[in-house]
Order: sequence, then structure tokens, then C-alpha cells
Amino acid sequence: MATDIKDTAHTVEAAAVMRLLPARPRLLALGEPTHGEDTLLDLRNELFRQLVEEEGYRTIAIESDCMMGLVVDDYVTTGTGSLDEVMEQGFSHGWGASAANRELVRWMRAYNEDRPASERLRFAGFDGPLEITGAASPRQALTALHDYLATWVEAALLPCTRETLDRLLGADDRWTDPAAMTDPAQSVGQSAEAGRLRLLADDLVALLDARTPHLITATSRDDRERASLYGRTATGLLRYHHWMADTSPARMTWLVGVRDQMMAHNLLAVAARGPALAHAHNGHLQRQKSTMRMGGAPVEWWSAGALVSSRLGEEYGFVATALGTIRHRGVDSPPSDTLEGLLYALPEDRCLIDAPRLATTLADTPPAPRVSPWFGYSPMDPVHLADSDGLVFVKDLPQSWTPSAVPTPRTRT
Repeated sequence: MATDIKDTAHTVEAAAVMRLLPARPRLLALGEPTHGEDTLLDLRNELFRQLVEEEGYRTIAIESDCMMGLVVDDYVTTGTGSLDEVMEQGFSHGWGASAANRELVRWMRAYNEDRPASERLRFAGFDGPLEITGAASPRQALTALHDYLATWVEAALLPCTRETLDRLLGADDRWTDPAAMTDPAQSVGQSAEAGRLRLLADDLVALLDARTPHLITATSRDDRERASLYGRTATGLLRYHHWMADTSPARMTWLVGVRDQMMAHNLLAVAARGPALAHAHNGHLQRQKSTMRMGGAPVEWWSAGALVSSRLGEEYGFVATALGTIRHRGVDSPPSDTLEGLLYALPEDRCLIDAPRLATTLADTPPAPRVSPWFGYSPMDPVHLADSDGLVFVKDLPQSWTPSAVPTPRTRT
């Protein structure tokens, strides 16, 4: 068995990943089973560098606020702002404190120096403006979309004025109250104003679509893509807030589903630009349903990876990551009868596994699911092997930075 497993292992490098895939994917997704570990982000950075230099990839998209990510993209493409400012203002969830994320941004900016726009690297956040404690006000996205349309479309066609939006939105702290996450009665998401805003956002997005031929000739592709991002984000946030105010048993399923739907739409937009690497939690990128337990109850929804894969087919590739130990989190050597335990016996500190081939090898003696003693780490479910194109295994994780607001699941597969 050990020899059979070793035969599925390769060096972790872009060329080896590509050999596992039927063709170069338009979107290559690299998952991680926990957040806040620079060792995993260093591995991501090196893989992205190889994809850029060897495979022509030009964009990286990470599990961070899509609106804040525009700050990073402006910096790496044009040098707007300073590196310190970008790390503080361009990342959500505390990701800006990561040395590996800082090195990624620094390298991308250096790579883009003196290159024409068509060859520059791009950065994207593909998460919604969401934290584990709540959601942002839709103001930024909604007003930015209105401003764009007001500049390029006849005023008579706009469904409302900017002043109307401001009046309906009210104070932003009405939307961002963290109490709404656990108490639907504290949410404004189903107020009369929120209902009116959902209709106006829908009309603004429809107007953006209806005026596409004119906007193609009048504005740049970047401006149009940002306007589309504003529209997706505004409608997604308003839908998320609507379900935060809901009191039915479907509330949590809707919330996690809307978040991954927002992720999927952002990833499809990134993929439309050209080949890209996406990096997020395994649970967001896998092809199967995601599950977690909230308040003791199971919640199931289709992940962003499942939604994107259903659209892109073979142009979507997914490589998961599994870990041996995170000793500073109390995750010690895995039991030998688990998937991680079998891989832990390999001599390499890290390796790339042919996941479908390993699934076939283990079909007659399936490994036991690993149970994590720490809620922030989700072991690889062996049943997901066959639906992954590859599996990166990292034997031991040293302690690194600790983000301020990690959106880790309670239990996710």
C-alpha cells in the first residue's frame, strides 16, 4: 500500500499540476484546509509565480473582500498608493498582516514595472464584503454603480437619483450591526427601504446590461468590469441582508449559499479575463456540496467551486491541500488509518498527489475520516478525493502570523 501511494506523489510545481489536468484550465483553484498559515501562502505564491512564468497566467484571486481588492489591483497595475497602505486597506479578514501576502503584492508590483497593460499581472478579491460577524453596507457598491451609469447613460433612464439612494440607505451602522448575525430582529434587511433598494439595484444592473453596446465604445474594459462588480456586489449584499433578517429554518442555508454564489460570480468574471489562480478554503472551491454545523444543526449548500465547475467544465481545475500537523494549534500527528496518516508516512515534507489515482488505490480499503481537535482546521474528507484533480500534502506547519478575523468554519467538509 505504501508503495502504491508513493507512486501517486509528485513534486509540488506548476508543471506537475498541469500534467494532472486534461488541459490548461481557465481557472485553477488551490484550496487550503485552514487559514492564517504563511507556509501555505508561500506555497501558493511560488505556484503562482511558476504559472505566470511557465503557463501564461496573469491573475490571482484570493478569499478576500472583492471591493477592497480593487485597492490592491490598482497598486500592482499602476503603483497607486504605498505598499503599507495597500496591505492595510486592500485586504479583509486580517489577511493584510500576512508576510506572505505582502510578498505576493510586492512581487506582482515589481513584475509589472515597465510592462505594457496587456502583460501586467492582476489581483482580485473574490469574497463578498462579508465578515463572520456580519456584512457591509451596500452603499459603496450601489453608489459606485449609480455614479458610473450617471456619467455614461441618459439621466432620464436612471431609476433614481443618488440622493434617493442615500436616503434609503440611511446610516451605514444600521447595516453593519454585528447583533444582526445572531438576532434577525436587529437586521434592516427586510425593511421597506431595503426592499426598495433591491428593486433599484436590479434596475441599475439591468440598465448596465441594456447599455452594453454603447458602454463598450464609450468606456474602458476595466471600467465596465468594475461596474459589473459593483452591480454583483450590491445585489448580493442586499440579498444577504434580506436573509439575515429572516426567521425561518432556511436562514443559515441561504446566508452561506448567497456568500458562495457571490464568490462564484466573481470567479467567473475573473476567468473571463484569462487564465487565473484562485486561492481559498477547500470548502469553497471543491466540486461537491459543502457542509457545516451551526448551533448543532447541519447546513448544506453548493460551494463556489461546484457552481463554477458546472459552468466551466474542464476549464476548472481544483487542487486541494491536506496537512499532517499544526502543533501550535494542538493538531498532532494524524492516526495511521486516516488519509493524512497514510500521506504522513511518505518521506517528503510536501508533495503533490494524483487525487483520482489515489482514490482508486484506496477504493478497497477506504481511510477513516480524521477528526480535528481544533475547529479552525478541516481535514480532507476521503470521499472528495475522486472529485479533486490533485492534492497537495504538507507534512508539518510551523507557527506563523495570526489574522485578526479569520472566517473559519465550525465544521466543514
